[in-house]
Amino acid sequence: MKKIESVKEFGGWLNRYEHQSKSCNCTMTFSVYLPPQAEHEKVPAVYWLSGLTCTDDNVRTKAGAQRYAAELGLALIMPDTSPRGDDVADEVERYDLGKGAGFYVNATEEPWAAHYQMYDYVTQELPELIEAEFPVIPGVCSVTGHSMGGHGALICALKNAGQYRSVSAFAPICHPMVCGWGEGCFSNYLGNNKDSWKQYDATELVKAGAKPIPLLIDHGTGDEFLSGQLYPQDLLDACEAMEFPINLRMQDDYDHSYHFISTFIGEHLKFHYNHLKA
Repeated sequence: MKKIESVKEFGGWLNRYEHQSKSCNCTMTFSVYLPPQAEHEKVPAVYWLSGLTCTDDNVRTKAGAQRYAAELGLALIMPDTSPRGDDVADEVERYDLGKGAGFYVNATEEPWAAHYQMYDYVTQELPELIEAEFPVIPGVCSVTGHSMGGHGALICALKNAGQYRSVSAFAPICHPMVCGWGEGCFSNYLGNNKDSWKQYDATELVKAGAKPIPLLIDHGTGDEFLSGQLYPQDLLDACEAMEFPINLRMQDDYDHSYHFISTFIGEHLKFHYNHLKA
C-alpha cells in the first residue's frame, strides 16, 4: 500500500492510497478520511460507493462529507468504481460499461472476469486492508453510496447479514434487472442467465427474504433518471410485501447530482452514527 496524497481537513486527514488488489488483479486506488478522534482512538467506518463514471475523487471533493465525519468521529472509506489499467477490459465508447462502471458485481464472463471482481473487493479485500492498517473499530461499519454505488451499498448490506450496522443510498438503482444500465452491465458481466442477476439486485434480494437492516434512501423528484433507471417504487413494493422496514424519502425537485448529495449527506452520516454507536 502506497500513500499518494495527504491533505488536512477539519482537524483530520484525507489520504489517498494505491495498492495491488488480489480480487481485481490490478492496482486499485482508494481514499480514507480519518477524523481528528482517530489520533487517539479507533473509530467506526462508513464506506461510500460511487456511481457511474466516478472515481474515489468525486465524493471527497463534492459531497462535503468530511466536515460531518469530523464532527461525528467517523472514518470515511472511498474506493474506486472499477478496476483500472491498460490490460483491463473496457468499452471506450460507453460510459455505462467497463472502466468506471464496475457495478459492484463479480463478473463471470470474459473478458470481464479477469479483473471485474468489485463485489469481493468492496466486501472482503478492502475491509480487511482497512481494519489491518487504519485506526477503525473492527466489524463496526456501515455502507452508503450514490446511483450505481447506491445499488452497490444495498446489495452489499442485503447479501451480508451482520457485516454492516446500517445502509443508506442516494438515488440508487433499485431494480437493475429491469433498467438499461443494469441490463447492459449484467448481460456482459454475468451472462444471459437472469437467475444470476437476481443475486445483485436489491429488489430481488428483498423478495428472496434478505434479513432487515436499518435502511435510508433519498431520491430527488427532479432526477432525470428516476423513472427510466432507478425504480424506487419496485423496491418499496418489495419491502412492504416482505415487511422489510425502509425509510424512502422523495425530496422535492432535487436532481441526480452532488448538489443533491451535499444537501443531505449530513443526515445520512448522522443516521449511520446513531446505529454505529448503538
